[in-house]
Amino acid sequence: MAPTERDQTAMPPKSLAVGSFAKDLERNKDGRVMGHLGADRVQLRPIGGGTEWDAFKVRPLTESEQSRLPLKPNAAAGKVVL
Repeated sequence: MAPTERDQTAMPPKSLAVGSFAKDLERNKDGRVMGHLGADRVQLRPIGGGTEWDAFKVRPLTESEQSRLPLKPNAAAGKVVL
């Protein structure tokens, strides 16, 4: 079952797939999972781009949260990307 926006229960960082979206519960920031650092943390990159950071307490973004993410056009591919 996907977590609700009120569900702030952290999940094991290793359970999040690279490329998925997650919330860092300690910083209250959303990001894309860029990689795993051991079993206890992931590297997240801000949704709009920027410097990655290490996160320990994370959960996946809900579908509702993902639907509100800003979209950027990718003219080269003719697609809309996050």
